[in-house]
Amino acid sequence: MRMEIDISAIGRQDKYKLLIGGVVPRPIAWVTSLSADGVVNAAPFSYFNVASIEPMLVSVAVIRKPGSVMKDTARNIAETKEFVVNMVDVFNVDAVNQTSADYPPEVSEVEELGLTQLPSVAVRPPRLGESRVHFECRLHRFMTLGEPAASDLIIGEVVHVHIDDSLYRDGKIDIDTFSPVSRLAGHWYATLGELFERPRPMYQPKQDS
Repeated sequence: MRMEIDISAIGRQDKYKLLIGGVVPRPIAWVTSLSADGVVNAAPFSYFNVASIEPMLVSVAVIRKPGSVMKDTARNIAETKEFVVNMVDVFNVDAVNQTSADYPPEVSEVEELGLTQLPSVAVRPPRLGESRVHFECRLHRFMTLGEPAASDLIIGEVVHVHIDDSLYRDGKIDIDTFSPVSRLAGHWYATLGELFERPRPMYQPKQDS
């Protein structure tokens, strides 16, 4: 038997539990952005993924606060058009979690927590030295979803990438050394665990006998 759920008959929290419990694991974007007043914001988002290769695009969805209030990250990016995705691993996940607290807009999580600011090359928001992979992004498209507004979908074009030398081997990122962390439901996170390969099959038309 299978549970059948009519989405129109359940509330917001139940929908949330279905999404974050069923769509797993989710990569985490640790986003740094600048407010119009120059405050450096850092916050993690697990509604994050690759959107395109050429142009090189990533997507980050930022769920709005009650009352359709934009979060600091979305507002900053809408105003300044730039941000940095700092990738999350086993070495920085505790710092990442600390930045998920609801800091006031005028307070910088980076400064409050003593995180390391590194200059970016192509954008104004700084990178975080606690991360070893950074994607500098310029805003490609900003879309508000829902009526009333429920989420801000940010598409960023990657214009510069930084990778720690220890991670980059033979033209690619070494996944074992990287040790990325993903998001699950509730307060749970996950590491890679067991890895396995499945080569992509080639379609072979059936031959008439």
